[in-house]
Amino acid sequence: MLKDLIYIGLGGALLAKEKVEKELSELVEKGKLNKEEAQNFIDKAKVKGEEEEKEFKAHLKEVIKEALDEMGVATKEDIKALTKEMKK
Repeated sequence: MLKDLIYIGLGGALLAKEKVEKELSELVEKGKLNKEEAQNFIDKAKVKGEEEEKEFKAHLKEVIKEALDEMGVATKEDIKALTKEMKK
């Protein structure tokens, strides 16, 4: 289910990107925007998207970590500690 949500988000982002690029291209053709301004807009949107992706991944990681904690799933550290105890 999580994978499906990620794919839906990526699909939506790609569709939005294509739509924005098409609109910018039309504005350049109509002379309402020059190519440099259009590229500037795309570059800023890309940077903003990358920042938001990092924030989303960090938030998702935290939510998953909390859910695993609530379920009582053993972490790597827990398993290492148990293994170390068993070797004593």
